[in-house]
Amino acid sequence: MITVGRCWMAVFGLMVATAACGSSDTLEAPRIDREPTPENEFTPRELEATVDNLIAKVNEGTVAPMQMVVLLKNLTSFFTSIATGASRAMSELEVTGNVLGPTDQSTDVTTSQDIQNQQIKQAVADGVDGIGISPYGDVNAAAMDEAVAQGVPVVTLDGDVPDSKRSLYVGTLNEPAGAAAAQTLLAMLPPPPGTVLIHGTAGTDWVDGYNRTEGARKAIEDAGYTPLVSEAFYELEEGFDVEWLRSRIASADPPVLGMVGVFDISYRCVMGAEAAGRPEIPIVAFDFDPRTVEYMRQGRIKATHVQRQYYQGYLVPYILYGINTLGLDGTKEILAPLMEDDSTVDTGTDTVPADKIDAYNDFLDKIGVVQ
Repeated sequence: MITVGRCWMAVFGLMVATAACGSSDTLEAPRIDREPTPENEFTPRELEATVDNLIAKVNEGTVAPMQMVVLLKNLTSFFTSIATGASRAMSELEVTGNVLGPTDQSTDVTTSQDIQNQQIKQAVADGVDGIGISPYGDVNAAAMDEAVAQGVPVVTLDGDVPDSKRSLYVGTLNEPAGAAAAQTLLAMLPPPPGTVLIHGTAGTDWVDGYNRTEGARKAIEDAGYTPLVSEAFYELEEGFDVEWLRSRIASADPPVLGMVGVFDISYRCVMGAEAAGRPEIPIVAFDFDPRTVEYMRQGRIKATHVQRQYYQGYLVPYILYGINTLGLDGTKEILAPLMEDDSTVDTGTDTVPADKIDAYNDFLDKIGVVQ
């Protein structure tokens, strides 16, 4: 049984192997005995209950030992807690499986895409019964579809390839997540007119980022304010991004009343407001970067919205196990409380006000996650 705590993080490297339950097709898998998740005000009860219901249904029968793999873009930063969740679930299921991803983020994107496609093909050749993948996008579709054609179900997480033959997507619904962040900010603002600055992206190349930005933009516009998108520049120096924010604040008409960021670098909104001489602007952020937390403790960021990366990783092995045991339709029936549509499992987000940082850290500590 797993001991919950921060020491769990020590198991990660390039490859994370879970316990094998056997290699003979004639062996039966033991009953799944999941350790209860400690309660906290941030515990996603419906999500936890859904996993328990899936386990209960699986435990009504037996299944031959299963082999699976979860492929991530990397095992650092945002993906660390995803790897924690996936590895823990595979250990609880006592399947043979690996969580794979590079620890070095310096590899160029094209090479990383090629490596991931090779990993899919190798997993199929090795005889896996299921694949979880955080894909780069359509570039992975052909390899994923070939795996499905050979009888291996594929479940995506964090990012999706909706036009592929994958069984399900598990992760954040980006447009509702962006709208939720905007609604948190709108509750803090005086009545319109006024501009609300969105630190997001207006480009459609990054579909998830665009959808999250659009969710925020529509909510702001529907509330009667003027939405203004300031492009979040990941690839350029931080100072360029801050200067762009400053200039957007300075030129906005009507004046900026509030700012909302929809990515993990949204702490830069504070820096942009200060550069514009407007440190009083209320700011709502996204994700749980240490600099975001620092600004929350200073009162400069009023709240943040955190994706449940751990649960994205944790759900995928259970879903693959369910598909292998109950079939896709039987698994979807149990997942129904979490499903947005016929193929999307919504893990949701946590809204964390500035005065709840310690309570949220306590929740992360209880599930053994560092974000």
